[in-house]
This record gives sequence, C-alpha cells and structure tokens, in this order.
Amino acid sequence: MPVSFSTALRVVGTSLFALAVLGGILAAYVTGYQFIHTEKHYLSFGLYGAILGLHLFIQSLFAFLEHRRMRGEGRPVRLGRSVALCIAAYQEDPDYLKKCLRSVKRIAFPDLKVVMVVDGNGPDDTYMLDIFHDVMGSEHSGSYIWRSNFHVWGEGETEAGLREGLAHVQALVCDSDTVLDPACTAEMLRILEADPRVGGVGGDVQILNKYDSWISFLSSVRYWMAFNVERACQSYFGCVQCISGPLGMYRNALLQQFLEDWYHQTFLGSKCSFGDDRHLTNRVLSLGYQTKYTARSKCLTETPTRYLRWLNQQTRWSKSYFREWLYNALWFHKHHLWMTYESVVTGFFPFFLIATVIQLFYRGRIWNILLFLLTVQLVGIIKATYACFLRGNAEMIFMSLYALLYMSSLLPAKIFAIATIKKSGWGTSGRRTIVVNFVGLLPVSVWVAVLLGGLAYTAYSQDLFSDTEVAFLVSGAILYACYWVGLFALYMAIVARRCGKRQEQCGLAFAEV
Repeated sequence: MPVSFSTALRVVGTSLFALAVLGGILAAYVTGYQFIHTEKHYLSFGLYGAILGLHLFIQSLFAFLEHRRMRGEGRPVRLGRSVALCIAAYQEDPDYLKKCLRSVKRIAFPDLKVVMVVDGNGPDDTYMLDIFHDVMGSEHSGSYIWRSNFHVWGEGETEAGLREGLAHVQALVCDSDTVLDPACTAEMLRILEADPRVGGVGGDVQILNKYDSWISFLSSVRYWMAFNVERACQSYFGCVQCISGPLGMYRNALLQQFLEDWYHQTFLGSKCSFGDDRHLTNRVLSLGYQTKYTARSKCLTETPTRYLRWLNQQTRWSKSYFREWLYNALWFHKHHLWMTYESVVTGFFPFFLIATVIQLFYRGRIWNILLFLLTVQLVGIIKATYACFLRGNAEMIFMSLYALLYMSSLLPAKIFAIATIKKSGWGTSGRRTIVVNFVGLLPVSVWVAVLLGGLAYTAYSQDLFSDTEVAFLVSGAILYACYWVGLFALYMAIVARRCGKRQEQCGLAFAEV
C-alpha cells in the first residue's frame, strides 16, 4: 500500500477517533445520564463521572505497569557513545548555579562534555562565567563570547565554529537551577541505545526547595504525580508529550534536523519565547520517533515559593500547553492512539470543569455546591492514596490539597492563558532578581467574583430546607470540615515544622552539593 495512502488513512482514522472521544464525553456531559441516584438527586452517579473515573483508573494502571518495566530493566550501557551536556542559564541565582555545576562534576559518565550557554552578553551576566570557571576549574574549561545573534554571523564567526561541540551522538540538557543525580546520564543513554525508535527521554524531576514554603511543598507532590503517573503512563505508549527542561536527553542527529525551525518558532505571528522544552519534544514526535520517561534518572530543580510567582509560572506553562496542543495534534497519526485519546481528554477537561462549577454555583441549591466540594476532595484523596502506594511515601496524601489550588487558581489561569496566548513579554524572569508581576491575579479575581456571585444567588434563591436536605447539609459540612482539620493537623505535624529550615532534599544523596 502506498505510503501516502496509508498515511491518509491514519490521519482520517485518528481524526475520527479524536472526534468520537470528544463527542462521547460531550454527550455524557450534556445528557447528564445517571446510573443511580437518591430521591431528589441528593446523591447520584452518572455516565460522565464513570468516564472520568475509568480514565483515572486506566492511567494509573499503565503508569504502574511502566514502573514495573523500569524496575526490570538494567542492561549495561555501551560506553562507546559520546554525550554532551548543555546547561541553559539566564540570570541564575549564584547559589543554585553552583549547586548545578557541582552536581555535574559528580556525574558518573566518562568524558562527559559540558557546555553552559548564558543567555545574555551584558556585564551583569559575566558572574555566571566566573562561577563556571571556579567550579569546573579554569584549567579544564574555556569560554567563548558570541557577540552576534546565534543566527546572524559576526566578523570571524562561523557556523562550523559554533557547532563544534554539538557533533556528539547524544545531547543531554538541563537548566541552571537543576541538581543532577550522578547516575542520570547512563540510565537515559541506556534507553536510547536499547531502542532506535526512541528519539528522546526525560527523567524524574523533583523539587530542590521543597520545604521553603507551602506552595513549593504542594508543587513537589504535584510534580511527582505529573511525572510518575501521567508521564509514566504516556511513556508506556512511547508518547511522552513534554520532556521537561531540567532533565532530558535527545539523539543529536535528530536535533540537527530541526534546530533552526525550533529556534524560529512563531505562533499567530509572534515569536515563541517559552515552552521550548515542550516544543522540542513535539519536534521529536513530529518525526515519528517515540519519547520515553524513566524514574531511574533523577534531578532536583527550583520552584517558586511565593503564590504570585507560582501563578505566573503556571499561566506561562498553560500558554505553551495550549499552543503545543495544536502542534501536537498534527502528528497524532504517527503515534499510539493513547496520545490522541489523552490529548483530547486533558485538553478539554478544564472547559467541562469550568462549565460544571458555574452551573452548580448558579443552580440555586446550596447542597449542589457542598456536594461538588466534597467530590473534588474525594477524587483528590483517591489519587493521593494511590500515589502513596506507588511511591511508598505518606507525604503524597497532601496531593489532595493541591485540588484547592487547581480549582481556585489554575482553572482561571488556563482561560487567561488562552486569551493572552500571543503575548510573550511577561511571565518569566531570572532567579537572581525576582520580578513580581500582578497580572496573573486578574483572572483569579474575576473567577472569585463569579463564584461569590453564584454563591450569593444560590443563597438568595434557595427554598426552605426540608428535613432531609438539612441532614445532608449538616453531615456534608461536618465531613468537609473534618477533612480540612485532619489534613491541616497532618500538614502542621509533618511538613510545617520543616519549612524554612535546611531541608532534607527529598532524601536524595546527590542533593548535598
């Protein structure tokens, strides 16, 4: 069968499959079909909830199978392969940069080439060059100042001179705020060497400043869930949709095919300035190569410790997610149907959730609001309990608290990200000087106003409570209060006492640099 015809069949097939998945979820949501319900619908279980529950179960199952496969792997690496590590640095905090470079020196891989690229040629950027020489040793390192733009040659500058250090078989990348596990390189190289169909592999990214604040702690449990459940499941099917910037390895031969196109990426006429790791992954997927994840390669990275910076970070990531979702959809036909299915479910889920919240808050029934809050936390507890089992760490129970951040902040941030998706002039800054941006508070403020308006409307429209409804309200309120009191007590006992102190760095030995 001609290649063009078979490709056309796959494009049509995956497109129809995506429409079927979206149509099925939409039909279940709109019809509101319920399998069982109590009198006056105080409690119910419907088709839409069953679909979401089945999705979580399947995702968790394949994540478990992928972890079991990881534990069974261990073939030795052929050390004939050469690896180059590229560290991207932009106005980095000196302390974080030193930790990063010290961890690089401890990587257990022979003849590792290390290249640090400093984004900026100003006098304020030279301190990073000095740190590199101090840590790596000036006698073993050199430097070159590229005074022109990467893609515009200056006098005496040639493409061959710039690419001299890029002729290695595999390329390892990390951010300048990342502390690397000494064994991370060999493990990712083993995966690339084991299967020529794999074009890139990402590692397990954990939080360096986990106990600096409540926001960094909740980010740490969310990170673990994102990598070890969501991306582990994607890895089972060979379609990890984002090899995170703090730790990833690619086949250099593939990088050279699209390096210029990746750099010059534009969206709706605007040059893209963030989400480069997600787009790099998409470029690999676009060539038909698989992308994998391994929990056996680890690193620690810095995360925001204040709400505003965290909110700006999440808005920036949401922009790149929706932008890259559209690009990723062009290559659904080249990969397993799971990539199509999961992209549809995760891409449209926030919109279904926002519609549900607004509908419940403006329906004129207080019990609906309380039941929704209870359901959100129940799902959070179920996911957190599974994470505790998979990780073997009781701290994962606090993953259920992240649901509050998601509902109150991430949902409006996603909508704001779509509305401002062309704007790339805010939302990111170096860590040496933290820039506080209050723009991210705008969608959160609007969202809170919408919810408060719905709550006021419901309180005004609520009919007199029946005895049954009073019983449900009292029981639900007590249960909800007990949940928060219990989790808050555990948080104070386990987490709060560590915050602000010299952290144990997740118990990872390589963090002590």
